[in-house]
Amino acid sequence: LVRQADGVEQHVTFDRCLIATGASPAEPPVPGLSETPYWTSTEALESETLPSRLAVIGSSVVAVELAQAFARLGSKVTILARNTLFFREDPAIGEAVTAAFRAEGIEVLEHTQASKVAYADGEFILATGQGELRADKLLVATGRAPNTRALALEAAGVAVNAQGGVVIDAAMRSSTPHIYAAGDCTDQPQFVYVAAAAGTRAAINMTGGEAALDLATMPAVVFSDPQVATVGLSDVEAHRAGIETDSRLLTLDNVPRALANFDTRGFIKLVAEAGSGRLIGVQAVTPEAGEIIQTAALAIRARMTVGELGDQLFPYLTMVEGLKLAAQPFSKDVKQLSC
Repeated sequence: LVRQADGVEQHVTFDRCLIATGASPAEPPVPGLSETPYWTSTEALESETLPSRLAVIGSSVVAVELAQAFARLGSKVTILARNTLFFREDPAIGEAVTAAFRAEGIEVLEHTQASKVAYADGEFILATGQGELRADKLLVATGRAPNTRALALEAAGVAVNAQGGVVIDAAMRSSTPHIYAAGDCTDQPQFVYVAAAAGTRAAINMTGGEAALDLATMPAVVFSDPQVATVGLSDVEAHRAGIETDSRLLTLDNVPRALANFDTRGFIKLVAEAGSGRLIGVQAVTPEAGEIIQTAALAIRARMTVGELGDQLFPYLTMVEGLKLAAQPFSKDVKQLSC
């Protein structure tokens, strides 16, 4: 049953259906929040004025990227993180980004939640466990919820996860075989390139073809400064999957290009399978980490060992050379190497 904008309803039948309804900013259950004119990422990006004081609720990609952008435009920014920044990732990532943010004057309040939000006389008042926080604008960036609640998917037997995302397989099929889904309305990672790849493969499968989407080596990038980039498994994720790991973390003061740039904030971490030495994950917090991570993704896809990665020729004085240097401490002392 389809209800048009003018209120007219009609029944539409189909052999196959694609659900691609996307996602919308989620509103956390903070008392008083819904009665205030808070920003989501949409309003923040559309704003033509710069707030003197900006409070940000959130600790992941959107919160971090926009917090730093407004700070560098001149706002006094405070981030309220319920846990730590990027708490779902390797702990070293949140620690490195937090240190970088604090160094440039962004206040990061870890393990802090707003217990109440009010708005009066053009000002937001947030009650927290660390006292009262006041701001001219409040950005809520606590994730995006799949746009599936109003679709009555249960009537068609389409299963969703706890967040409301349509559960799909590698062929983008839902639990009802002739109904497919792609993009942010599913249980897949919410990235533009994942949605695009899923949509094209869904179209192939819906028209008689066979195409699958393998997310095992999906790279992810956060466009902060320094950037955050990951691919494959972290130590914790590997251990949950029953894989023993052997890992090395290389700080950027060991990377010649970082030294030449006078910017040694961050690190490159390689996660290898214990015993075999096969590379299974990379986490990086560096300038231009997004340019490094695809090389790491290809190395994981090729099932390279850290030994094989460390033996590759990388051009000197590039950031991506950091992958080679991060691989060498598995068998050598990197500080003793000349190249």
